[in-house]
Amino acid sequence: MTLGNSPTVHYDAIVIGAGHNGLTCACYLAKAGLKVLVLEDYNSIGGMTITEEITLPGFKSDIHAFGYSLATLSPVPNELNLKSHGFELIRPEISISHLFPNNHGYISMYKSLEKTLESIRKYSERDAASWKKIFEEYLSNKDSIVSMLNSPPANPLQDTESASTENNDRKEALEIIGDTYRLHTLSMRSWCNENFESDEVKAMFGSFAPFVGLSPDDAGGGELCYLFSSIMQDGGNNVVRGGFVNLPIALANYLQSKGGQIITSSRVKKIIIENGRAIGVELANGRVIGAKRLIASSTDPSTLILQLIGEEYVDSHLARGIKRMEWGDAIFGIYLALNGTLEYISGQEILSRSPQVHLSPPGLEFFSKIYYECRNGKPPLNPLSIMSNDSMIDPTRVVSNENDINKHHLIKFLVLNVPYKIKNADSEIGTENEWENFKDRYSDQIIETINQSYIPNLNTSILKKTIYSPVDYEKKPINSIKGTLASGAILPYQSGWMRPIPQLGNYKIPSISNVYLCGSGSHPGPGVSMAPGRNAAQVILRDLGIDLRNIFTIS
Repeated sequence: MTLGNSPTVHYDAIVIGAGHNGLTCACYLAKAGLKVLVLEDYNSIGGMTITEEITLPGFKSDIHAFGYSLATLSPVPNELNLKSHGFELIRPEISISHLFPNNHGYISMYKSLEKTLESIRKYSERDAASWKKIFEEYLSNKDSIVSMLNSPPANPLQDTESASTENNDRKEALEIIGDTYRLHTLSMRSWCNENFESDEVKAMFGSFAPFVGLSPDDAGGGELCYLFSSIMQDGGNNVVRGGFVNLPIALANYLQSKGGQIITSSRVKKIIIENGRAIGVELANGRVIGAKRLIASSTDPSTLILQLIGEEYVDSHLARGIKRMEWGDAIFGIYLALNGTLEYISGQEILSRSPQVHLSPPGLEFFSKIYYECRNGKPPLNPLSIMSNDSMIDPTRVVSNENDINKHHLIKFLVLNVPYKIKNADSEIGTENEWENFKDRYSDQIIETINQSYIPNLNTSILKKTIYSPVDYEKKPINSIKGTLASGAILPYQSGWMRPIPQLGNYKIPSISNVYLCGSGSHPGPGVSMAPGRNAAQVILRDLGIDLRNIFTIS
């Protein structure tokens, strides 16, 4: 298809997807002087940072992301002065708490390292000393970690040469490379056992690996535990005032201040290719929009390559690599409007002030059982539930009648590891259709377990419950492929310069000179970091002969 003589509007750049990464990329392009259009399939902007009233009117739930922690390492809010565009953070003293059932107590991570150590010491002096050492090591490496996240991934061969040159000692260089490789591939179980002795402490730190779908024995889980927990200890687990959607709204405000435009409810059907270049897009409604210079897509890589571009325009090896991408485990969500304050089995004063509360027994075998069940097509009988304490941290999330005796509240339980396709008792072949029949019973089962072992008044506090199965998440928005969050599992061979696959590791399509990836399917991956969008913008602007550092002055 060509644009021909049909009437159409032309933009310098079209960005597909108005999630936080797509909008971030668009902001930098607009700041550089490009005329930018962002097209979003969903009825509102935000992607994985949408906030909606899905329980009761006036009760604003963050559908996916809630804690703002990884993004504390991002330069984007300062570079784009998002505060002046309505972006505001709440910075709780407590970052997360891990509540154990019955009489096992809890551990809390505070912004204060000493308070975190004090909480860990309830279970192990040795583990407190170990965490102090780990966190101090993180601080010594923080600059390189920030650079790694907020830069396009480096060529590993160049890294090897650099290490050898800097050390002037091949043996020492190999030791450094070996230690780095070991940390990159260490499992969560190995990392926890290597650093901690207490089952409670192992469970607390180990619970960060399931956030990106890594089991106790998956390669790379140890590094994710190290990074996520250290970043949270350093910058806290903050909350976007009024709902996470206020981050993409601030980005949208910045974009529009630079002349950029956003159109929602506009699904891109096809990227139009001529002579190895993208010249525009065709929407599902038949409208054609021209792109003079480039197209960037924050949708998942599979949709981009196989549907929007088409296999006929890419190398067969690239298409094969995309088709064998691994998506990881799906998620299940329970959103609850409450008619009062929750009562925890222990730690009431602390846990009620924790933005997130992880609920699990001590030890790592609990996690092993979850993954065994999940990856065999069975929703885990006793899953890991991550509770977001929405309204206790941000009272603006709910409306309450002043005449009510009990104050209304809003929480969310995110179950991180469930199968997309359920195998029922009569079949070994899993199907996603089973969720419609099972999700109500499954949510009741989860709530009852939490009520009995962690929060004794949960059942009696529920005003309204809304449930999302993996199939529901897949439609909200549509790039939650197979009910997952990550646009591709975080595995050693789908990370860094190999994310999503090695041929696309530099945010570019080899056979099409002006189409780019700018979503979480690229380095550094999922989570709210704004890094994939900003990193892609660096690559795009470099190709246009523009240095990102020269387009504005950081105040």
